[in-house]
Amino acid sequence: MSNISAPGELGYRMPAEWEPQEAVWLSWPHKEESWPGKFDPVPAVFGEIAREICGSQLVRINVADAQMASQVEVVLRESQVPMSRVRFHLNPTNDAWVRDHGPIYVVRDVNGKRERALTKWGYNAWGDKYPPYDLDNQVPGRIGAEFQEPIFEGGMILEGGSIDVNGAGVLLTTESCLLNPNRNPTLSREEIEERLKRFLGVQKILWLGDGIVGDDTDGHIDDITRFVSERTIVTATEEDSSDDNALPLQENLKRLRTLTDVSGRPFDIVTIPMPDPVYFEDTRLPASYANFLIINGKVLVPTYRCDKDQIALNILSELFPGRQVVGIDCTDLVWGLGAIHCVTQQQPQVG
Repeated sequence: MSNISAPGELGYRMPAEWEPQEAVWLSWPHKEESWPGKFDPVPAVFGEIAREICGSQLVRINVADAQMASQVEVVLRESQVPMSRVRFHLNPTNDAWVRDHGPIYVVRDVNGKRERALTKWGYNAWGDKYPPYDLDNQVPGRIGAEFQEPIFEGGMILEGGSIDVNGAGVLLTTESCLLNPNRNPTLSREEIEERLKRFLGVQKILWLGDGIVGDDTDGHIDDITRFVSERTIVTATEEDSSDDNALPLQENLKRLRTLTDVSGRPFDIVTIPMPDPVYFEDTRLPASYANFLIINGKVLVPTYRCDKDQIALNILSELFPGRQVVGIDCTDLVWGLGAIHCVTQQQPQVG
């Protein structure tokens, strides 16, 4: 079903990632060109992610057909995933990046009960870099129809990895991505802000500058800076001044220290290191600890086989005292130019 009013006008808002979840969506990897020459280890990483999620909630997996579901089940069983916690959904995809092609959920509380709806945005594979993407574009609509939940169409290109919210009226994003002419060339910054406010129920947009080297999304926020509570933001920094990431990340940190919440209060800013540079052949990959996923009771953090892994895990453990922080080796996964947050999309709890 389709609605004319925007969800923000109907009391909906995009919940923070730490709010209760029913499930996490995955689109199972099958496009070998996304991990050229290194696809074989990728399904097992998805299996490990699924196993960690299953301890606290459902895993919903988009697959092309029943045959693919059977093949995926073999991988999941090898990863010791309890199949009672898995649901397969027949939604064929072009690729695995469900954070960007999946639904962005909004919720509202009515008479003490939480209701859920979907926002559906245009998806063009990060500025038409990797066509085709027609199947990916259909995923939110198919999910909305299956669950018989309201669908609100935002009317512009927007990927889930390009935004982060604190659940209390504030949204973080980057100029390098949302203002890139390969997304919405006819929309001004003010028009983009207005749509984010109307459809995601936020009141304030915070803009950072550039993303990290190797990020083919043009600078997704979920690779650099994340909310960990309503008032606390964790942001990546690079101490090696000769590294190409040092200056843009330092500029973002300076901006963050000037920004405020909806009440005009400054945020608590915590820095997290960048991992040692990760390369495949001659390509630098967008490895970052900021690409973590918050689920019920846990935080799943990408690691990259370097000394800084434990430093990052310790920082996040202090920021999430009520959750278990779990590192997952994403050295192979990030060759696809994304990590844990990029291949997941949370579905909020209702009721």
